[in-house]
Amino acid sequence: MIGEVRDYQLAMADGQVYTVPLAKEIAPGLLVYRIPDGLHPSSPHRWRIGHDASGLAVADSMTEEDAVKTAEVFGTLVDWTQPADVLRAGIDADELFAKAARYYPVLPARPEYRMRGDVSRNGVYTDADVEEAATAAKADGLSAYDILIAMSHTVPWMGLDINQFNEAHDRIARAAGAE
Repeated sequence: MIGEVRDYQLAMADGQVYTVPLAKEIAPGLLVYRIPDGLHPSSPHRWRIGHDASGLAVADSMTEEDAVKTAEVFGTLVDWTQPADVLRAGIDADELFAKAARYYPVLPARPEYRMRGDVSRNGVYTDADVEEAATAAKADGLSAYDILIAMSHTVPWMGLDINQFNEAHDRIARAAGAE
């Protein structure tokens, strides 16, 4: 049911299956969920669109907002309630992602879109992260604009939705005394 929040069975390439809590059905057959901590720790794209019938990944996104919007677009283009093999045979993946990319920055769920180290905290920050970022910004003499640019390219900030990002930026800029 659209809007329903429930557990999702995520199928891994190695055959393992993980239960992901709090997956939200966005379109028939498509769910959006945060990739669980410990899975794909080098991927900064912590939000995923999953195919409900197969448990397979469709696309990854930096933010929940973009994943939801993309799933809504994808849901209008294909009947995602079909089995994965039927979808693979009938979908031009390049065309599908090209249509979504006109509006939302999503990528196919592939290992080549990874960063070094564990970036699984992308999109989740603590007060200590704010303090650390403010201390570094102050030491470097960054303006509020410079802080904004730096945040947009670093973990955990680049994975925040718009309102969360703005709130974190304001906190860091204030604490750093940046204008």
